[in-house]
Amino acid sequence: MSLLLNQPSKICLGKLVLARSSSLGSDSFSSSLQQTPPCAIISVSPCPYADEIGNLNIKNANERSVTHVEKDVPGELSCPLKHFRFCILGTIGSSHGWVATPLEDGRHRLQDDLNPAASYTDPKHISLPPLVTLPYCQTQLVTNVSMSSSSPEEEDCVVAIKFFGPQLSLCRPAAQSNSEWINIRIANPYVAVPQLAELTMSKLEILHSCSTSEHLVESQTTGETFLIKWFRKTTRSMLDMPKMKTEALMVFKLDEEGNAVYTEDIGDLVIFLSRAEPFCVPASSFPGMYPNRVEIFDVDEIGSVNLATGTVSTRNSTFNAPYYFPPQNIEHS
Repeated sequence: MSLLLNQPSKICLGKLVLARSSSLGSDSFSSSLQQTPPCAIISVSPCPYADEIGNLNIKNANERSVTHVEKDVPGELSCPLKHFRFCILGTIGSSHGWVATPLEDGRHRLQDDLNPAASYTDPKHISLPPLVTLPYCQTQLVTNVSMSSSSPEEEDCVVAIKFFGPQLSLCRPAAQSNSEWINIRIANPYVAVPQLAELTMSKLEILHSCSTSEHLVESQTTGETFLIKWFRKTTRSMLDMPKMKTEALMVFKLDEEGNAVYTEDIGDLVIFLSRAEPFCVPASSFPGMYPNRVEIFDVDEIGSVNLATGTVSTRNSTFNAPYYFPPQNIEHS
């Protein structure tokens, strides 16, 4: 959905700068500004001294172990919502390290409580205007949240929410009193994908039996756009609980005309797929990351796919906040 926000004729999109941040259009960099590696929100641990808050556990993409962060997280973010898997940990989606949460009055807000790079003592909460539901649409189930820049406090930042169905809503939170949603009905939300005729019949039979999702990812460093097809199948855990397990993942590179070409080589890039807005970064920006891979993270699975070999390495567990956060700026005085 970030590709929609990247239309220069309509919206100004801030570029994501990696490893060391520099001014756009400049080859120089500022030594006072560095970035954290991409990280996965593994869990929120109960706080021993207060029931209403918890502590954050994350896994940096260039490390093997889980890191405990002494950052308090509100209790409402540690209790999963009922019924629908679209709603995770009281949130409906994430972009640039911000999570969108529904409020009791029907409104939504953006907050950075789950972001380990954000303030520990002064978390930011940005209110969004009341949603308006288009005729024959719904605004209860959300499939994706996207932001055009790294902070909703920026004047030109546009927030987009894609709902299950044809409705897409956009607003500028920084507009404050006159902020309102622009609602768009997408006549045909289907994403055309290339045929898979080059695969063997046995492989096609396996993939056709899977649940399939499509994801668009744009590299801010190379300018390339990729279409990812994620194939998953329902399995049973040791407790006989249904779990989704990745069977395969295919990456297609889109050219300027929108033609999709299958590829097993994305160079130095690593793509991150989760319940947050997908993104990609150069592996060389953060020592310990492996290039030409896709890192995957969902409510019941975490792992990676080696695109060169097609090897899928994942493990099943339960994750209440399956979000990958992109690199975050660290400012040093």
